[in-house]
Amino acid sequence: MPTRRDLLLGTGSLVLAAAASPLRATAGDAALDDALAALESAAGGRLGVALLDTGTGRRFGRRDEARFPMCSTFKALLAGAVLHAVDRGRVRLDQRVDIGAEDLVTYSPYVDTRVADGHARVDALCRATVTLSDNAAANLLLPLVGGPPGLTALLRELGDPVTRLDRWEPALNEAAPGDPRDTTSPRAMVDSLQRLLFGTALHPPSQAVLAAWLIENRTGDARIRAGVPADWRVGDKTGTCGAGTAADVAVLYPPGRAPLLLAIYVHGATLDGPAIDALHADATRLLVAAAARP
Repeated sequence: MPTRRDLLLGTGSLVLAAAASPLRATAGDAALDDALAALESAAGGRLGVALLDTGTGRRFGRRDEARFPMCSTFKALLAGAVLHAVDRGRVRLDQRVDIGAEDLVTYSPYVDTRVADGHARVDALCRATVTLSDNAAANLLLPLVGGPPGLTALLRELGDPVTRLDRWEPALNEAAPGDPRDTTSPRAMVDSLQRLLFGTALHPPSQAVLAAWLIENRTGDARIRAGVPADWRVGDKTGTCGAGTAADVAVLYPPGRAPLLLAIYVHGATLDGPAIDALHADATRLLVAAAARP
């Protein structure tokens, strides 16, 4: 779990990040863009990335304001929205949610084990949603925040003008080219994660809970996690859906430095699964190296 120092570093940098302008096109930045462009060309689709250094406010990105299908990365925001409701007394983490066989959808490993009992706690559903990417768990949590429209409305309230959730699992995984439904931009995603993890959207205990769930996730071992130094802690949420679409969004904790927030989205790729995973790791290495430069 992140230390109190990690959380304070991120919180204290909110003003810096909000005031920071995009980096100038230095020679180093041009080299980074060229390297990311080469990865995009190899993918055969679009690659969008955004990195925010919460300590300095510096940003790095490519296609960072373009729309990409969220796939399951929305589940990080959903868990944050549930915690937002908890902080305001509208939901309890120990609250029971009824479960029936009719709630099962494709890939519901945790909820499948709870059908016999007929219920599960909210905190267990959140944990399964983030760490296992359980689709039924996400669907069971959505009504607690007003469904897809309610989640979108909360994101608008918190300052995200881009991200939108329109459908439920598994329909949202269609990822049809040009469809704005269930999309975000890399920059919008990292900014929403900053508001949830380091801003004022959640109370500090809820920030720590959300970070712990992300750190516990292991669906992304071959993506962003594979591209950072071994002594860094990482919390992430992956997404994979149709039309050659894959994503990973993460909070990175470098030793002795403020956290970094990173979002990587790929759409329309012609690569197979392992190659798309490797692309995420390669893009992460490039961005982490750029962020380390003075």
